[in-house]
Amino acid sequence: MIQLTIHQRLDVVLAKLQDPRLLSNRGIGNEIGFYIFDYDPEYEPLVQQRVDKLIFQLTSPPDELVVVEINLYKSILAILDERKVLQRTFDLEATKGSATLAKTIAPLVRPDQIIAYINRQLQGNEQLILMTGVGASYPILRSHTILNNLHSVLDKIPLVMFFPGSYDGNELRLFNTFKDDNYYRAFPLVPRK
Repeated sequence: MIQLTIHQRLDVVLAKLQDPRLLSNRGIGNEIGFYIFDYDPEYEPLVQQRVDKLIFQLTSPPDELVVVEINLYKSILAILDERKVLQRTFDLEATKGSATLAKTIAPLVRPDQIIAYINRQLQGNEQLILMTGVGASYPILRSHTILNNLHSVLDKIPLVMFFPGSYDGNELRLFNTFKDDNYYRAFPLVPRK
């Protein structure tokens, strides 16, 4: 099989996101509509640029879908800001490093708190959720933990996670290096081959 380039894969994402079966969660059995678009980490700027363009295209006529982007990294920052500790976390990272920061703020941004924050951002009329900021939120958050916990919140809304790493339909490897626990409930949005 021929390996598709990142550009070839990105070029078909819009059509995939406009597919009525994806938007209505039809044709995937009883599974929840979670999809993963995996890509090599060096393409993060390109993918984020495309996500911005996709949101514009999907929310403009003729589609005019209600699309919400959930950026996990920005969610962490918002929670820390709500707790009035954001500047202190920046200072801690500058003086003690990222490892100390991750351990220190982990209790403030547990997965259940992230899920509650995400739930507060939703209005109830969303037709599609795009999740970004996965790589930037590491090591504070692990993507499989967020996906597992989102099932109760997003039972009818399809979600597409843009994942800087690899996903083979069973295993997530952040940055093509760090293995998450197996996660087999999501479908590859655009396979690499």
